Amino acid sequence: MKYRLLFVAILFVVGYNVSAQDMKAFKLYHPEEDAKAELNKAIAQAKKEKKHVLVQIGGNWCVWCARFHDFVTKDATIDSMMKADYVVYHLNWSPENKNKELTTKYRFPERFGFPVFLIIDGNGNLIHTQNSAYLEEGKSYSADKIKEFLLHWNVAAFDPKRYEKL
Repeated sequence: MKYRLLFVAILFVVGYNVSAQDMKAFKLYHPEEDAKAELNKAIAQAKKEKKHVLVQIGGNWCVWCARFHDFVTKDATIDSMMKADYVVYHLNWSPENKNKELTTKYRFPERFGFPVFLIIDGNGNLIHTQNSAYLEEGKSYSADKIKEFLLHWNVAAFDPKRYEKL
C-alpha cells in the first residue's frame, strides 16, 4: 500500500512538473500589445486575401490554449486548412490586460471560458463565437471536430453558388 501511494505521488509530481515546464515556454499571447491595432491589421489582411480572421482568445496561463495551439500546428491537415482559409490572431485575456474594449465589441466571448474562438470577416463583423469545449476530446482536441468547425466558417461556406443546387 505504501509503495502504491508513493508511486501515485511520484506520477503526480512528474506530471505536474512536465505541465508546468510546457506552460513556461508557452508565450503565444502578448498582454502589452495594442490588440485593437493588431486585430485591425489581421482584418485588413483577411480582406485582402479573401479569408476570415480566426481569433483565439486566451492567455499564456491557459493550458487548453497551449494544447489547442500545439494540436493544430502539429496536425498537417488542420495547419494547412487554417493557413489556407484564415488569418489567425491570438487575443490576450489575462489579469494584466483583459482587452475589455474588444471583448465588449464582440459580445463577451469570455463567457465561454478559454480558449474561445471568434470568426470575423474582412469587414470586422463577428460571424461566429465558438466555445472550445465542443472541439475537445478527452484531455485534448478532436481533429474531426476542428476540421468541421474550420470548414463551416471559412469564406467558401458563405458562397451562395455552393447552395444553388441544393
